[in-house]
Order: sequence, then C-alpha cells, then structure tokens
Amino acid sequence: MRLTKLEHAALIVEDSGDRLFIDPGKFTTPITEAHGALAIVITHEHDDHWTPAQLDRILEQSPEVRIFGPAGVAAAVSGYPVETVTAGETRELGPFRLRFFGGRHAVIHPSIPVIDNLGVLVNDALYYGGDAFSAPEGVAVEVLAAPAAAPWMKLSEAMDYVERVAPKRAFPTHEMLLSRAGKDLSNARLAWAVQQGGGEYLALEPGDTLDF
Repeated sequence: MRLTKLEHAALIVEDSGDRLFIDPGKFTTPITEAHGALAIVITHEHDDHWTPAQLDRILEQSPEVRIFGPAGVAAAVSGYPVETVTAGETRELGPFRLRFFGGRHAVIHPSIPVIDNLGVLVNDALYYGGDAFSAPEGVAVEVLAAPAAAPWMKLSEAMDYVERVAPKRAFPTHEMLLSRAGKDLSNARLAWAVQQGGGEYLALEPGDTLDF
C-alpha cells in the first residue's frame, strides 16, 4: 500500500489501483485526481476535515464511492450518502479493511460542544485518530498519523500519545496552523516521542508518500 499525505489532515491510501480518501477538508488543496476511489472516511464534522466541494470532486470521478463517518457526520453532511459507523465496527471493501475506534472529539473548551469523532485503522497497519487521542488497544500500529497542532491539544499531549501507541513509524498530520518554525519544533518533539518506542519518525510534507 502507498500513503500520500495531503495538506492538513487529508490522506490518500492506494492499493492495486484502488483509493481510500481520509478527511479531505478546507485546508487541503482541491483534489483533482480521484479515479478508483472506493471510500471516503470523514472522522468528524469540522470543515477542516471535509467540505462539499472536496466530496463533489471525488464523487464526480468515482460516483460509486462510499462515505463513512460517525452519526454527527451523517447529520452534518446532508445530501451525501454517508454510512454511519460506530466504534468497534469494521467495514471491508476491495483491498481495504477499516476498523473504527474512539467516539468523541477531544475537548476544545467548555463553551464548545463535544461532537462525534472516530479514528480509523486501515488494514490493521495505518492508524489515524481524527481530532482525539483515541488508540486501537491491543494493536501493534505500524504507521501512526500523529497530530502536530490543534486548538484541542498541547504538544506534550501528542508526545504522550505517540509514546503510548509506540508505532513503528509515524508522520505529522493536522499541522496547517503552524508556521515553518512551528512545524520544525513539532517534528523534533514528535520524533523524540517515536524514538522512545524504537520507532522511526518521518517528517512528511504535503505530496510526500510512504509505502507500508
């Protein structure tokens, strides 16, 4: 399989010509190549993780694509055929096996409602938690998408999370709010956390790929 990191929280996973899109939101360059898309996973309803325009671009090229998300996404993404999934469920399509974890978005502030959020484990290898520090318990994560910056987290919390998951490899996600200096600092701290478990940190930039 090949992973391509896009801007912010968006990812593409490809296997045998089939594609899986995860969280194509407003901070992500418009997606123009989406042939062969089997599924889109939307971890939660915030628009930095999905937009109607991004979904329309994918659907135009792959009209049979299936869209998965928690109940909050199904309610927010009106007009699209979102299939509701919950923590503990599994979906299989083509070469992809999707397992869902978590359930709730991390707290941003007491004044802001906590919404649904699901992490996704792809083929028991790649894990992306969305906007939460949920993790697939009892799973040896091969590749972790590690959050680099967000209103709902401190960098120390992300470091603790990476140490707890102890992936073989990790790369940054959710980093479009950072300057270049901020990215460099975050990468250094997350690299340290990965190395504590004997893993390797890859400071992927948008457009970079990783085979796993």
